Amino acid sequence: MEPRGYRMVVSTELDYVGTCAVVEQQLVAWLRDKAYDTSGLDEGRTEIAPHATLDRDFESGQKGAFSRWRMRETPSDTSGTWQSTLVIRSGLPSDEGRTWVQVDIDHQPAREGERLKRANTPNIVRSLLEPLKARDGLADVIPAPAFVEVDDVDELIEELCDTGRRMPVVVATIPYGKNPDDWSRSVVEPLFRNLHGLAVLYVLTPEAQTKFNMALEYHPVFGGGVRTYVPGLDPAWKPDAQRHPVMSRRTIEGGVRRAASLLAALPQRIASRQPLPAALLSVPRPRTRLRLNPDSTDVVQLRNDNAALTALLDEAERAEAIRDNEINELYVELGKAERASDELRGENEELYDKFQESQRLIRFLRERLESAGEYAAAYTPGDAPAIAYPTSFAELLERLNELPSISFTGNPKKLRELDSQSVDNWLNVAWDGLLALNHFARASAEGGACGDFLSWCKSDESSAFPFPAAKVAMRESDTVANNRKLRGERLLAVPETVDPSGRVFMQAHLKIGGGNTIAPRLHFYEDGPRSGKVYVGYLGPHLRNTLT
Repeated sequence: MEPRGYRMVVSTELDYVGTCAVVEQQLVAWLRDKAYDTSGLDEGRTEIAPHATLDRDFESGQKGAFSRWRMRETPSDTSGTWQSTLVIRSGLPSDEGRTWVQVDIDHQPAREGERLKRANTPNIVRSLLEPLKARDGLADVIPAPAFVEVDDVDELIEELCDTGRRMPVVVATIPYGKNPDDWSRSVVEPLFRNLHGLAVLYVLTPEAQTKFNMALEYHPVFGGGVRTYVPGLDPAWKPDAQRHPVMSRRTIEGGVRRAASLLAALPQRIASRQPLPAALLSVPRPRTRLRLNPDSTDVVQLRNDNAALTALLDEAERAEAIRDNEINELYVELGKAERASDELRGENEELYDKFQESQRLIRFLRERLESAGEYAAAYTPGDAPAIAYPTSFAELLERLNELPSISFTGNPKKLRELDSQSVDNWLNVAWDGLLALNHFARASAEGGACGDFLSWCKSDESSAFPFPAAKVAMRESDTVANNRKLRGERLLAVPETVDPSGRVFMQAHLKIGGGNTIAPRLHFYEDGPRSGKVYVGYLGPHLRNTLT
């Protein structure tokens, strides 16, 4: 389930009263810009425009204080309702004097079953960050990317390693030969336009980039690329680097507007899934209070109250329906996560068995060499060349000519888009899979392969270019195969010499990654005995199935 709403959670060192004063000042300006009635900042419900209402509630007691404003806008009968909520909460004793500020923007469709619209960063967020001196852990959350000079690198690394940060830190670099100010203004700022309040934003100067990459040897960023450093960074652990996706300069220059949308997806997901701080979790649920009109007669007041209460019931029903859908979608995600966990367990067991087998073989060969008096050969490290993996999916596409038995017939755009979505070791797995398929296709054409690719991966014949059998599926479920729409997505292109229709049902696939909503797959068709080729018809996000 991809989040569609917007959420910002920041802290400020201003006290509760000072924070309320800043927020109310910015709210008044925001409402005036929209030509709305600003009297709605008082307690209760106010109709601030013909299509908009504003609810205000607050409380102060021994457990602390909070203020909340909730605005609901319904521009038309078909647009649905946009709900904007702003909460100020005094911190708990453990918050060391901080005050919390939370902003949520959500869309409620006009009719059941309609798609939720994605919420963009509201203008009120940009106007709040600076006067509040908003912070996330050790970092300042400001409305524009800050330049990082050489002397600032150590402080940036400290922020990245801060265990108290909730937001991603997004770091952009300047390509060689480009003016930093011009690149930041023309590329970085438009690229970061959806990230205000969702991430801490930086631009490395060329001089700072060198020092930064030396300090973070496993997590570098360079060449005009952008890297998103999610919370929990471990700079000394190489596998951790795969959690922090890189967006290449090529993806950015291919379309800054689209790149900005892709870049915001991960911070938006983190913001929506991150547990709220304890202080904000203790804020009670909204209870709308109708505001009395002293100029109305009893009958008019009752009619107004009845209309308002009916509207509140409608709001509650729609909100309940949305929550039910969210719960159902989370159950689906939980099921997918449990299945992915089972798959990973199978992969780990398979890899462990192969590792033990390799260790036994190494011991046996060393004993044979020792018996022959070849002690140096037995213990001298081998000089086998390491695999030169592509550095991006765009580069992978360009290097397919190195694999003569692989023919890619898919959509290059889908493949390249993985560069901005990758959060795991998908690139290496994809390249390993292609190497193994290429080796299998060549052997199949020469008559040296018995069975399909899965059988090949389980045999000793695959030892030169091994690929985990647990990541190979040779068929789809009967439900997918018998569903016209789902099967249609897997009817992928091949030459007419392979099939006169130009398409075949490519149900065989490699599980390139899992653990999130992208979960990329590589769909292929074996044609080694006839054409000496394996046709790859798709490499991209998981195609739809009965669970998506």
